[in-house]
Amino acid sequence: MTADLIHDEVEATRLAFREGMARLAAAVNIVTTDGPGGLAGFTASAVCSVTDRPPTLLVCLNRSSSVAGMFEKNRVLCVNTLASSHEAMSKLFGGSTPQEDRFAVGDWILGATGSPRLADAIVSFDCEVENAIESGTHHVLFCRVIGIAHGGDEEEALVYFRRRYHHIR
Repeated sequence: MTADLIHDEVEATRLAFREGMARLAAAVNIVTTDGPGGLAGFTASAVCSVTDRPPTLLVCLNRSSSVAGMFEKNRVLCVNTLASSHEAMSKLFGGSTPQEDRFAVGDWILGATGSPRLADAIVSFDCEVENAIESGTHHVLFCRVIGIAHGGDEEEALVYFRRRYHHIR
């Protein structure tokens, strides 16, 4: 009986955390890579600034995802922040669509690292992975920004909040 109670408390805490995170609005990004490990991309909201000296981002990637090994081997990536017009693309990169089919949509340009950059992203950060640590189910990647491409100023941002997409200016 005690073991069931502890398990239920852990599950309740996990579910409460997930519900809390659903209330934390986040920009929607497509994170891409290419190199010896292959071409890959995934949708991510777990991206944030670490510091501007030197410019560094943090990107979280599930270790059990089909692309984790590719990112680990390539050690480069590009964070492409999506506009409201990219909602369908976000869903494509967030599902089980084969990698080559994901990149058949959109206008992709190679960044300095060789990672694909979405030509009409709100902003793209071309990065080298400097450090990676494991935390729970994820890799936490510390990424040195080596190139930035700013998109147009008129686009609405694509944001994920309460398990739904929203558009904001």
